[in-house]
Amino acid sequence: MNYFEGMIINIIFLLFPLFLYVFYIAHLNNLNKKENSLFLSLALVSSLYLVMRYGTIKVGNISLVVLFDLPILIAYVKKQPKTAVGMSIFLILYHTYTSHQTVYFALVEYVLYFIIYLIFTKKNLNKDFTIHGFVLTKTFFLAIQTFYQTPISPTFAPNFGIILLNMILFYLVAYIVIVLLHKGEEIIDLNQSLKDLEKEKFLRTALFKITHEIKNPIAVCKGYLDMLDLNDHKKIRKYIPIVQREIERTLNLMDDYSTYAKKIKVDLDIMDLYYLLEDTMNQLESLFEENGIEIKFHIPTDELYIEGDYNRLKQVLINIFKNAVEAKDETKKMTIKLEVEKQKDSISLKVSDNGKGMDDETLRKVSELFFTTKPNGTGLGVALSKEIIELHHGTINYASELGKGTTVTITLPLKEELNEF
Repeated sequence: MNYFEGMIINIIFLLFPLFLYVFYIAHLNNLNKKENSLFLSLALVSSLYLVMRYGTIKVGNISLVVLFDLPILIAYVKKQPKTAVGMSIFLILYHTYTSHQTVYFALVEYVLYFIIYLIFTKKNLNKDFTIHGFVLTKTFFLAIQTFYQTPISPTFAPNFGIILLNMILFYLVAYIVIVLLHKGEEIIDLNQSLKDLEKEKFLRTALFKITHEIKNPIAVCKGYLDMLDLNDHKKIRKYIPIVQREIERTLNLMDDYSTYAKKIKVDLDIMDLYYLLEDTMNQLESLFEENGIEIKFHIPTDELYIEGDYNRLKQVLINIFKNAVEAKDETKKMTIKLEVEKQKDSISLKVSDNGKGMDDETLRKVSELFFTTKPNGTGLGVALSKEIIELHHGTINYASELGKGTTVTITLPLKEELNEF
């Protein structure tokens, strides 16, 4: 085995336990568990053992054990002083026994390494300072060791070449190993950061949904309370139950979004679609009157049963009508129409207005999360409505022309057997 083959083998022996350690912390991150520093210590001790047992490089009669100190350097860089000191004591005894050095000679070398670590920690210096300090210290003691073990030669060149080669080897391998270990940990940290960002995005989305959906029932309550006349008992009997229902709906919404991890669910049950439409129109009556909007609704008086979530579908309808009102064109009389078309296996609800309308780019982005053209909008209403309708196995489509108005078409599946009596 030549010198460079031995160097590559040593690098492999050094890196193998450390890469296992990187895989270990990657696994812990996936499980959202904290890292145990004991495993880094075990990896470093394993690296030292493998290099000492299988990777000793020999050039001539001289045994070059320069890489033995690399696990100690890594331990100090990773701020594991107890592990580094333990390995240092072991190597002091090893060098004293194998190379017949005095214990004081080896002790001074490893004490200097510890002093470099203390300076590195106290002054909060980067890892390059520690590597440079180790290289200079190792070079000094390597020079003494080389001249001590090598017979006096007429020329200084061979000994100088050995020292220089070992110094370069120690620096390069140390830098490569530490950089690879650091990059591996950076990749793991980046992956964890991306996971945290995804959680944060999900949390922010949930909070936006809460804000957006709670505003609707509160707005309805405010509208009826503004019109409430304490001397008009007829209005009190009519409006108070509506306000109570909207408050109850608000509490249900708060319960739905009590945790950011909870996704939207629908509770499908047999319900009368026409009653839902009539109920929604009654609740929005004050909103239409306040904005001077002409409504053209023809809701059949008979019953039409579907499988749906009453409150969720009501959310969708309120959002659509509210958006239509907010798209009012002040230059003309605003009209909102509701058309119901029953087909064999589906029913379509078409809400159209003659408001400002949307251009092609806005229409294309209207269903995107957080996209909004309103100054105080959240960009969640349309996306949330789409999600609710899809959970009902239906579709919702938008058609619009700038300056002419918008039409929203909701198609829901219809089971004929529910309407057979």
